[in-house]
Amino acid sequence: MTIANNQTPITLSAQVKTAVNQYLASLDGHQTTNLHALVLTEVEKPLLEATLQYSGYNQTKTAQILGISRSTLRKKLALYGLS
Repeated sequence: MTIANNQTPITLSAQVKTAVNQYLASLDGHQTTNLHALVLTEVEKPLLEATLQYSGYNQTKTAQILGISRSTLRKKLALYGLS
């Protein structure tokens, strides 16, 4: 959740919805494909980066926080050039 100027917290899902709506509006009538994959890719890398930083770059803790195995985490880090 994000809290700005002591306002009501904004949920992560609300932020994602806003971002997707802005993206779709920016298409200006043009078609798009693979939006699901695009969103997952765009969200996953910063999720990994933020969680790594939060855990002090401890991959075991990061994997636990994310609910994935360490080997899956390592594969994802390599995929995004974060290893």
